[in-house]
Amino acid sequence: MASRPDLNTEDESRFLISDLCGMLESYLDEDQVQEVYRAYLFGAEAHEGQHRLSCEPYIYHPIAAARILAELRLDHKSIVAAILHDVIEDTPTAKEQIETEFGSDVAELVDGVSKLTQIKFESHAEAQAENFRKMILAMVRDIRVILVKLADRLHNMRTLGVMRPDKRRRIARETLDIYAPIANRLGINALRVELEDLGFAALYPLRYKVLEKAVHEARGHRKEVLNKIETAIKHRIQQENLSARVLSREKHLYSLYRKIRDKTLSFEEIYDVYAFRIIVEDVNACYGALGIMHNLYKPVPGKFKDY
Repeated sequence: MASRPDLNTEDESRFLISDLCGMLESYLDEDQVQEVYRAYLFGAEAHEGQHRLSCEPYIYHPIAAARILAELRLDHKSIVAAILHDVIEDTPTAKEQIETEFGSDVAELVDGVSKLTQIKFESHAEAQAENFRKMILAMVRDIRVILVKLADRLHNMRTLGVMRPDKRRRIARETLDIYAPIANRLGINALRVELEDLGFAALYPLRYKVLEKAVHEARGHRKEVLNKIETAIKHRIQQENLSARVLSREKHLYSLYRKIRDKTLSFEEIYDVYAFRIIVEDVNACYGALGIMHNLYKPVPGKFKDY
Protein backbone atom coordinates (compact mmCIF):
# COMPACT_ATOMS: atom_id res chain seq x y z
CA MET A 1 0.00 0.00 0.00
CA ALA A 2 1.35 3.44 -0.91
CA SER A 3 2.34 5.65 1.99
CA ARG A 4 0.28 8.75 2.69
CA PRO A 5 1.96 12.01 1.62
CA ASP A 6 2.93 14.57 4.25
CA LEU A 7 -0.03 16.86 4.82
CA ASN A 8 -0.67 19.93 6.90
CA THR A 9 -3.52 19.72 9.41
CA GLU A 10 -6.11 21.32 7.13
CA ASP A 11 -5.21 19.00 4.26
CA GLU A 12 -5.21 16.06 6.68
CA SER A 13 -8.76 16.75 7.85
CA ARG A 14 -9.87 17.04 4.23
CA PHE A 15 -8.17 13.72 3.50
CA LEU A 16 -9.98 12.11 6.45
CA ILE A 17 -13.43 13.40 5.49
CA SER A 18 -12.83 12.50 1.83
CA ASP A 19 -11.89 8.98 2.89
CA LEU A 20 -15.00 8.75 5.08
CA CYS A 21 -17.28 10.00 2.30
CA GLY A 22 -15.73 7.43 -0.03
CA MET A 23 -16.76 4.69 2.41
CA LEU A 24 -20.27 6.12 2.74
CA GLU A 25 -20.79 6.24 -1.03
CA SER A 26 -20.82 2.44 -1.02
CA TYR A 27 -24.16 2.34 0.82
CA LEU A 28 -25.67 5.85 1.20
CA ASP A 29 -27.40 8.08 -1.34
CA GLU A 30 -25.43 10.99 -2.77
CA ASP A 31 -27.52 13.63 -0.99
CA GLN A 32 -26.94 11.83 2.33
CA VAL A 33 -23.18 11.80 1.77
CA GLN A 34 -23.36 15.52 0.99
CA GLU A 35 -25.17 16.05 4.29
CA VAL A 36 -22.31 14.29 6.09
CA TYR A 37 -19.79 16.55 4.35
CA ARG A 38 -21.83 19.60 5.33
CA ALA A 39 -21.76 18.38 8.94
CA TYR A 40 -17.97 18.15 8.69
CA LEU A 41 -17.76 21.80 7.54
CA PHE A 42 -20.08 22.83 10.38
CA GLY A 43 -18.14 20.81 12.97
CA ALA A 44 -14.74 21.98 11.72
CA GLU A 45 -15.83 25.60 12.07
CA ALA A 46 -17.33 25.00 15.53
CA HIS A 47 -14.13 23.27 16.76
CA GLU A 48 -11.80 25.76 15.07
CA GLY A 49 -8.72 26.34 17.24
CA GLN A 50 -9.44 23.37 19.53
CA HIS A 51 -6.89 20.58 19.87
CA ARG A 52 -6.74 17.19 21.57
CA LEU A 53 -4.01 16.25 24.03
CA SER A 54 -2.15 14.72 21.08
CA CYS A 55 -2.00 18.28 19.63
CA GLU A 56 -4.12 17.15 16.66
CA PRO A 57 -7.01 19.40 15.58
CA TYR A 58 -10.11 18.37 17.51
CA ILE A 59 -12.11 17.64 14.36
CA TYR A 60 -9.96 14.54 13.74
CA HIS A 61 -11.72 12.81 16.65
CA PRO A 62 -15.35 13.16 15.50
CA ILE A 63 -14.36 12.13 11.97
CA ALA A 64 -12.74 9.00 13.43
CA ALA A 65 -15.87 8.25 15.50
CA ALA A 66 -18.01 8.66 12.38
CA ARG A 67 -15.74 6.26 10.50
CA ILE A 68 -16.26 3.60 13.16
CA LEU A 69 -20.03 3.88 12.60
CA ALA A 70 -19.55 3.86 8.83
CA GLU A 71 -17.75 0.52 9.18
CA LEU A 72 -20.97 -0.72 10.82
CA ARG A 73 -22.94 0.80 7.90
CA LEU A 74 -25.08 3.03 10.09
CA ASP A 75 -27.53 5.52 8.63
CA HIS A 76 -26.44 9.01 7.61
CA LYS A 77 -28.07 10.74 10.59
CA SER A 78 -25.96 8.64 12.96
CA ILE A 79 -22.84 9.59 10.97
CA VAL A 80 -23.77 13.29 11.06
CA ALA A 81 -24.42 13.05 14.81
CA ALA A 82 -21.03 11.40 15.33
CA ILE A 83 -19.29 14.28 13.54
CA LEU A 84 -21.19 16.79 15.68
CA HIS A 85 -21.27 14.80 18.94
CA ASP A 86 -19.05 17.20 20.94
CA VAL A 87 -20.32 20.44 19.43
CA ILE A 88 -22.94 21.20 22.12
CA GLU A 89 -20.67 20.29 25.03
CA ASP A 90 -17.36 21.77 23.84
CA THR A 91 -18.32 24.79 21.73
CA PRO A 92 -20.76 27.74 22.01
CA THR A 93 -23.06 26.00 19.51
CA ALA A 94 -26.59 25.44 20.81
CA LYS A 95 -28.84 22.47 20.17
CA GLU A 96 -31.23 24.78 18.33
CA GLN A 97 -28.53 25.65 15.78
CA ILE A 98 -27.97 21.98 15.03
CA GLU A 99 -31.72 21.48 14.68
CA THR A 100 -31.95 24.38 12.23
CA GLU A 101 -29.08 23.06 10.12
CA PHE A 102 -29.60 19.29 10.30
CA GLY A 103 -33.08 18.63 11.67
CA SER A 104 -34.56 17.55 14.99
CA ASP A 105 -33.44 13.90 14.78
CA VAL A 106 -29.75 14.82 14.55
CA ALA A 107 -30.13 17.50 17.23
CA GLU A 108 -31.70 14.97 19.61
CA LEU A 109 -28.93 12.45 18.94
CA VAL A 110 -26.19 15.01 19.62
CA ASP A 111 -27.97 16.26 22.73
CA GLY A 112 -28.38 12.68 23.97
CA VAL A 113 -24.66 11.97 23.57
CA SER A 114 -23.83 15.21 25.42
CA LYS A 115 -26.04 14.17 28.35
CA LEU A 116 -24.40 10.73 28.53
CA THR A 117 -20.96 12.34 28.57
CA GLN A 118 -21.89 14.41 31.61
CA ILE A 119 -22.66 11.31 33.72
CA LYS A 120 -19.71 10.23 35.85
CA PHE A 121 -19.24 6.64 37.00
CA GLU A 122 -17.41 6.36 40.33
CA SER A 123 -17.98 2.88 41.81
CA HIS A 124 -16.13 -0.28 40.73
CA ALA A 125 -18.64 -2.62 42.42
CA GLU A 126 -20.29 -4.96 39.91
CA ALA A 127 -23.81 -4.30 41.25
CA GLN A 128 -23.30 -0.55 40.88
CA ALA A 129 -21.85 -1.01 37.41
CA GLU A 130 -24.92 -3.01 36.36
CA ASN A 131 -27.23 -0.31 37.76
CA PHE A 132 -25.25 2.31 35.87
CA ARG A 133 -25.52 0.35 32.62
CA LYS A 134 -29.28 0.01 33.11
CA MET A 135 -29.57 3.74 33.82
CA ILE A 136 -27.72 4.62 30.61
CA LEU A 137 -29.91 2.33 28.53
CA ALA A 138 -33.07 3.65 30.21
CA MET A 139 -32.07 7.29 29.59
CA VAL A 140 -31.72 6.80 25.86
CA ARG A 141 -34.83 7.04 23.72
CA ASP A 142 -32.93 6.37 20.48
CA ILE A 143 -30.42 3.51 20.47
CA ARG A 144 -28.30 5.46 17.99
CA VAL A 145 -27.24 7.72 20.88
CA ILE A 146 -25.54 4.71 22.47
CA LEU A 147 -23.92 3.73 19.18
CA VAL A 148 -22.44 7.21 18.72
CA LYS A 149 -21.21 7.14 22.32
CA LEU A 150 -19.61 3.72 21.81
CA ALA A 151 -17.81 5.00 18.71
CA ASP A 152 -16.66 8.06 20.65
CA ARG A 153 -15.36 5.87 23.47
CA LEU A 154 -13.63 3.44 21.10
CA HIS A 155 -11.64 6.19 19.40
CA ASN A 156 -10.77 7.69 22.79
CA MET A 157 -9.48 4.27 23.87
CA ARG A 158 -7.40 3.97 20.70
CA THR A 159 -5.72 7.29 21.55
CA LEU A 160 -5.52 6.81 25.32
CA GLY A 161 -1.72 6.86 25.44
CA VAL A 162 -1.47 10.66 25.51
CA MET A 163 -3.31 10.89 28.84
CA ARG A 164 -1.94 10.85 32.39
CA PRO A 165 -1.59 7.33 33.86
CA ASP A 166 -4.31 7.90 36.48
CA LYS A 167 -6.77 9.16 33.87
CA ARG A 168 -5.90 6.26 31.55
CA ARG A 169 -6.70 3.78 34.32
CA ARG A 170 -9.98 5.50 35.21
CA ILE A 171 -11.18 5.57 31.60
CA ALA A 172 -10.04 1.98 31.02
CA ARG A 173 -11.90 0.79 34.13
CA GLU A 174 -15.04 2.63 33.04
CA THR A 175 -14.74 1.11 29.57
CA LEU A 176 -14.49 -2.44 30.93
CA ASP A 177 -17.25 -1.96 33.50
CA ILE A 178 -19.74 0.08 31.47
CA TYR A 179 -19.22 0.48 27.75
CA ALA A 180 -17.91 -2.94 26.71
CA PRO A 181 -20.82 -4.72 28.48
CA ILE A 182 -23.30 -2.36 26.78
CA ALA A 183 -21.75 -3.17 23.39
CA ASN A 184 -22.09 -6.85 24.29
CA ARG A 185 -25.72 -6.41 25.30
CA LEU A 186 -26.44 -4.74 21.97
CA GLY A 187 -24.73 -7.58 20.10
CA ILE A 188 -21.98 -5.40 18.59
CA ASN A 189 -19.20 -7.91 19.04
CA ALA A 190 -16.53 -6.06 17.05
CA LEU A 191 -16.81 -3.00 19.30
CA ARG A 192 -16.98 -5.08 22.48
CA VAL A 193 -13.83 -7.06 21.69
CA GLU A 194 -11.75 -3.99 20.85
CA LEU A 195 -13.03 -2.02 23.85
CA GLU A 196 -12.19 -4.93 26.15
CA ASP A 197 -8.71 -5.52 24.78
CA LEU A 198 -7.83 -1.80 24.80
CA GLY A 199 -9.17 -1.47 28.35
CA PHE A 200 -7.20 -4.55 29.45
CA ALA A 201 -3.98 -3.20 27.88
CA ALA A 202 -4.40 0.17 29.61
CA LEU A 203 -5.35 -1.21 33.01
CA TYR A 204 -2.94 -4.15 33.22
CA PRO A 205 -0.19 -3.49 30.65
CA LEU A 206 2.23 -6.15 31.95
CA ARG A 207 -0.41 -8.89 32.11
CA TYR A 208 -1.53 -7.90 28.62
CA LYS A 209 2.01 -8.20 27.21
CA VAL A 210 2.65 -11.58 28.87
CA LEU A 211 -0.62 -13.02 27.56
CA GLU A 212 -0.14 -11.48 24.12
CA LYS A 213 3.28 -13.16 23.87
CA ALA A 214 1.86 -16.54 24.95
CA VAL A 215 -0.91 -16.35 22.34
CA HIS A 216 1.54 -15.28 19.64
CA GLU A 217 3.82 -18.24 20.38
CA ALA A 218 0.89 -20.68 20.51
CA ARG A 219 -0.45 -19.33 17.22
CA GLY A 220 2.87 -20.03 15.52
CA HIS A 221 2.91 -23.62 16.78
CA ARG A 222 -0.70 -24.39 15.93
CA LYS A 223 -1.36 -22.62 12.63
CA GLU A 224 -0.71 -25.66 10.43
CA VAL A 225 -2.78 -27.94 12.67
CA LEU A 226 -5.69 -25.48 12.73
CA ASN A 227 -5.68 -25.19 8.94
CA LYS A 228 -5.83 -28.99 8.65
CA ILE A 229 -8.74 -29.17 11.11
CA GLU A 230 -10.70 -26.50 9.25
CA THR A 231 -10.11 -28.24 5.91
CA ALA A 232 -11.21 -31.60 7.36
CA ILE A 233 -14.42 -30.13 8.83
CA LYS A 234 -15.38 -28.39 5.58
CA HIS A 235 -14.62 -31.51 3.53
CA ARG A 236 -16.75 -33.78 5.73
CA ILE A 237 -19.65 -31.30 5.80
CA GLN A 238 -19.54 -31.15 2.00
CA GLN A 239 -19.51 -34.97 1.81
CA GLU A 240 -22.64 -35.12 3.98
CA ASN A 241 -24.40 -32.46 1.82
CA LEU A 242 -24.99 -30.31 4.89
CA SER A 243 -25.64 -26.62 4.27
CA ALA A 244 -23.34 -24.89 6.75
CA ARG A 245 -20.73 -22.20 7.21
CA VAL A 246 -17.51 -22.92 9.10
CA LEU A 247 -15.94 -19.96 10.89
CA SER A 248 -12.76 -19.96 12.92
CA ARG A 249 -12.01 -17.56 15.74
CA GLU A 250 -9.21 -16.82 18.17
CA LYS A 251 -10.30 -15.95 21.70
CA HIS A 252 -9.39 -12.31 22.31
CA LEU A 253 -6.96 -11.40 25.06
CA TYR A 254 -9.34 -9.96 27.66
CA SER A 255 -11.64 -12.97 27.34
CA LEU A 256 -8.64 -15.25 27.91
CA TYR A 257 -7.51 -13.18 30.87
CA ARG A 258 -10.93 -13.37 32.53
CA LYS A 259 -11.05 -17.14 32.11
CA ILE A 260 -7.56 -17.55 33.58
CA ARG A 261 -8.41 -15.19 36.45
CA ASP A 262 -11.91 -16.43 37.28
CA LYS A 263 -11.15 -20.17 37.03
CA THR A 264 -7.57 -19.99 38.35
CA LEU A 265 -6.14 -21.67 35.26
CA SER A 266 -2.81 -21.49 33.47
CA PHE A 267 -2.67 -20.51 29.81
CA GLU A 268 -1.91 -24.15 28.91
CA GLU A 269 -5.18 -25.23 30.57
CA ILE A 270 -7.33 -23.08 28.27
CA TYR A 271 -8.85 -25.40 25.67
CA ASP A 272 -10.66 -22.83 23.54
CA VAL A 273 -7.98 -20.29 22.65
CA TYR A 274 -8.94 -21.28 19.11
CA ALA A 275 -12.38 -22.51 18.15
CA PHE A 276 -14.52 -23.30 15.13
CA ARG A 277 -18.16 -22.35 14.70
CA ILE A 278 -20.42 -24.35 12.41
CA ILE A 279 -23.48 -22.27 11.52
CA VAL A 280 -26.51 -24.13 10.17
CA GLU A 281 -30.12 -23.31 9.34
CA ASP A 282 -32.10 -25.27 11.95
CA VAL A 283 -31.96 -27.60 14.97
CA ASN A 284 -31.91 -30.82 12.92
CA ALA A 285 -28.96 -29.56 10.89
CA CYS A 286 -27.27 -28.58 14.15
CA TYR A 287 -27.42 -32.15 15.45
CA GLY A 288 -26.31 -33.39 12.04
CA ALA A 289 -23.23 -31.16 12.30
CA LEU A 290 -22.65 -32.42 15.85
CA GLY A 291 -22.71 -36.01 14.60
CA ILE A 292 -20.12 -35.13 11.95
CA MET A 293 -17.87 -33.59 14.59
CA HIS A 294 -18.17 -36.63 16.87
CA ASN A 295 -17.21 -38.88 13.97
CA LEU A 296 -14.20 -36.73 13.19
CA TYR A 297 -12.99 -36.04 16.72
CA LYS A 298 -13.42 -37.65 20.13
CA PRO A 299 -15.23 -35.39 22.67
CA VAL A 300 -13.20 -34.29 25.69
CA PRO A 301 -14.84 -35.78 28.83
CA GLY A 302 -16.66 -33.13 30.86
CA LYS A 303 -16.30 -30.45 28.17
CA PHE A 304 -19.34 -31.15 25.98
CA LYS A 305 -22.30 -28.80 26.56
CA ASP A 306 -25.73 -29.07 24.94
CA TYR A 307 -27.36 -25.64 25.20
